[in-house]
Amino acid sequence: MSRFEKIPLIATAFVGMWLGACAPVGSDWLMESISSAVAKNQIMLVETEPSSFGYLRLKTHCETFPELALFVTRHGVPDFLAETGTSDHRYLILYYLKVRHAFACHSRPGNSREVEFAGPYPITEREFHLLDGFKRDPERHPLKR
Repeated sequence: MSRFEKIPLIATAFVGMWLGACAPVGSDWLMESISSAVAKNQIMLVETEPSSFGYLRLKTHCETFPELALFVTRHGVPDFLAETGTSDHRYLILYYLKVRHAFACHSRPGNSREVEFAGPYPITEREFHLLDGFKRDPERHPLKR
């Protein structure tokens, strides 16, 4: 990496530190921003004990979207959560391995607290084996053979 390629990285780190210094002590804003950036375009294992990153993301979304909280109350905590989004939409896929179904969920435009659901969609045999293998052994990278 040349020294010029490092400039955006250094500038990003500086801005992040500066914004973090501006956040009040105990503020969840910075942590939410960081965890949202880490979670984007990821499929995360959701375990309640000990709380996995996927579970913490699910809880955050349930606090933001009451309809999602109701959905999770009715259907249970999913085994996996996939998350992506744009500046005005949040997209989630909730994977339930026991019933081999997935549900899609997306926020409505304008950053509202409302979401829409679609599904259930069947989980393919390949998806099931990949996710089930990862759930059984989270240390094993699912794409390594």
